[in-house]
Amino acid sequence: MDQAFLDKLNLNLDASGIFLLSITVLAFLIPVVVILPPVGLQKSDALIQTHTKAGVEGTKSNLRNQYSDEHAPQAGKPPRVHSLVIYPIKSCKGIELTRSKVLPSGLQFDRLFTFAQLKSPFPVSVDSTDEEKSKHKWEFITQRQFSRLANVTVDLWLPDEMKLRKQSMKTKEAFLTVRFPWKEDGWRGVLSSITAKLARGRSAEPEIEILLPVDFPSQVEIKENGYTFEEVRIWRDTITALNMQKELPAELQRYLGVSNKLALFRIDPDQLREVHRCAPTKEEAGYQPVTGFQDAYPLHLMNLNSVKEFSSEVPKDENLKELNVLRFRPNIILSGAEAYDEETWKQIRFKPGSSGLYNDVVFHVSCRTVRCKLPNVDPATGLRHPSEPDKSLRAKRAVDEGAPLNGCLGMQLTPLFDPSLGEDREAWIAVGMTIEVEQRGHHVYIKQ
Repeated sequence: MDQAFLDKLNLNLDASGIFLLSITVLAFLIPVVVILPPVGLQKSDALIQTHTKAGVEGTKSNLRNQYSDEHAPQAGKPPRVHSLVIYPIKSCKGIELTRSKVLPSGLQFDRLFTFAQLKSPFPVSVDSTDEEKSKHKWEFITQRQFSRLANVTVDLWLPDEMKLRKQSMKTKEAFLTVRFPWKEDGWRGVLSSITAKLARGRSAEPEIEILLPVDFPSQVEIKENGYTFEEVRIWRDTITALNMQKELPAELQRYLGVSNKLALFRIDPDQLREVHRCAPTKEEAGYQPVTGFQDAYPLHLMNLNSVKEFSSEVPKDENLKELNVLRFRPNIILSGAEAYDEETWKQIRFKPGSSGLYNDVVFHVSCRTVRCKLPNVDPATGLRHPSEPDKSLRAKRAVDEGAPLNGCLGMQLTPLFDPSLGEDREAWIAVGMTIEVEQRGHHVYIKQ
């Protein structure tokens, strides 16, 4: 465009003109950006059209008042269920519920998945064969080694009949969305931060999201997606599970700080781990107790008053001001029970109470929970305290003669079912149910 043409149009592009033009463009763009922000859609944005996210949102959480004196025992009133939590992926953030189905393996959707790393067999003995030296094995990982797992958010999406009807769709398939913080370097990171804040609010940070099916895949789906059945070790058990490594982005391995290969395993419902040791026998329970990727037993129970009593003996500092019950990864959280009274329970019955349910559910109280260093990790931040509460657990809570060098807090449960159910063993548990202690006795932990 030559000068003569500009003169003909009489365009005067001085500084004031450019300024006015810029203001005009911004005045047009800002409302457009606010109403239609330039953000990429996440997988959960599509799910919300047909599914509903399970669980209790933070502002409605029953655990907001977990430190309150209202949980103290009250004369004439039985203990009650205050909260329920599931962890669909082992060692990641949990999902607080108000009710849940109870299956032989624990609460429905609990510990269906675990992350694992591929470890070499070293050190090996000098007389090991070359084959033994080169054989690598998958081994589960938790916050014990990789504390940033606490920052991996898992959401459970269940099909919503009303939404599906509006979309003229039918499905019974549930999904998990898995999100973790991730910000690229340079201008890409700046752009992702802006995008996150435009989409989810000023405090939002950029994330990567993964979509996983909840139901165990069919043989056709396993082949199409390139999944494989492989052995994975969890504590002393080695089981065959479904390796869904192909679903993981490379950024997750870098975020967690895992130097070995990282995989995601899905428990095979036909190859659950049998539970023995302190659990009831097959003859006593009427079925063989089993579990998925839980540490050892199907369910874990915590008493808020026991946590409060123990917390009073734990030294506090700027990095540890209160002991959040979620540090201990419970499934069932009780209110109104005497501190440590649960350690004398051998069989308990949950009755409807104010839950709105009409059924009872019975549990064998199998043993104390022997604690490791995982509770040192703050579930809200993923930061690991250098010593507490592990140091105090070992000093103050070495109360089980079966584990004399370890601290104990919480109880492990095995569900018991009415024999009339046959193979259809399931029940329901909900917040507001009351606890009736049917049997008491002495617990001695049996090691693996």
